[in-house]
Amino acid sequence: MKSAVAPFIDQRQVGRNFARAAAGYDEVAILQREIARRMLERLDYVKLEPGRVVDLGCGTGSGLTALGERYPKAQLVGIDISESMLRAGLKQRTWLRWLLPFLGSAKSASLLAANVDALPIRSNAAGLVWSNQMLHWLDDPLLAFREMHRVLDVGGLLMFSTLGPDTLKELRACFGDGYEHTQRFVDMHDYGDMLIECGFSDPVMDVETLTMTYPSLDDLFRDLRANGAACAMAGRRRGLMGRHEWSAACETYKKFDVGGCYPATFEVVYGHAWKSPSKVAADGRSIIRFDPKQRLR
Repeated sequence: MKSAVAPFIDQRQVGRNFARAAAGYDEVAILQREIARRMLERLDYVKLEPGRVVDLGCGTGSGLTALGERYPKAQLVGIDISESMLRAGLKQRTWLRWLLPFLGSAKSASLLAANVDALPIRSNAAGLVWSNQMLHWLDDPLLAFREMHRVLDVGGLLMFSTLGPDTLKELRACFGDGYEHTQRFVDMHDYGDMLIECGFSDPVMDVETLTMTYPSLDDLFRDLRANGAACAMAGRRRGLMGRHEWSAACETYKKFDVGGCYPATFEVVYGHAWKSPSKVAADGRSIIRFDPKQRLR
C-alpha cells in the first residue's frame, strides 16, 4: 500500500543523476572513497567472519573490492538502484582484468539492480550488510533498515555511513528563493532511533566533519553533478536560475571564503548495529530464553 503523503525525494531523479555520472564516477568520487576507507578502519575492531557480504548502494563496486580483500571467503553481493553505475563498474573491472591478467583470480561479486526497501535476498542470508553514502537518497530510511534487518542473519552486523544536517550548510545559506538546493539530511540520533525500532541491538553512532574546498561555486556544482550528487528533492528548482539570482548566490558564498577557496562542509554520520535473536515470535508472543541448570544432588 502506497503512502498518501507526497515523497520528499524524487527517486527517478536520483536514478537519472547517477546514470549521467556513471561513466566518470570513479575519477571524481574522492569523498566517497575516503569515507569508505574510514569505515573499513572501523572493521579492524570487529570480530566477524561473514559468509555473505551485501553492499547496498554499491555504485561501481569499489567498496566490494575492498570488502572482498578483507573477507576472502565471503560471497559478495552488490545492489544499487542505478543499472548504469553497475554496468560502468563491471566494464572497468573487465578492462582491468584484460590489461592486468593476474587480476583474473580476484573475487567477483553478484550485482543486482534493485530498490533497497525491497531487496531480492532471502531472510537471514547475510553476515554483513554494508552501505556507504546511500541512506540520504531515500525518502524513508526506516523501510531500508527493516530490509537490512530482515536479510541479516542473527549475529550479523550492519555498518553504514550517510550525511547529517550540517552537510552543504554554506550552499543552503546562499539561496532564499524557496527551492531546495541540497538533499534533506537526517540527524544522527534519528537514525539511532530507527535502528532500535527495527530490532537492531547495540547501535553505535558517531559523526565527524569533513571539509572540501573549491575555487568557485560553479566548481562545487560541477563536482556534485559529476558525483551524481546533485539535488534530487521534489522541491528543487526545475528551470534555469536567472543571472541576477546566480550572481547574488555567488556573492553570498564569498563570505565563507578561506584563503581564496570556498569550503563545503560534509557532516559524515557513521553507524553500526547487530542483529540479535528476536524477542517476539511471528504470532506476537514473547520469547523467553533460559539456560538449563544442572539439578543439585
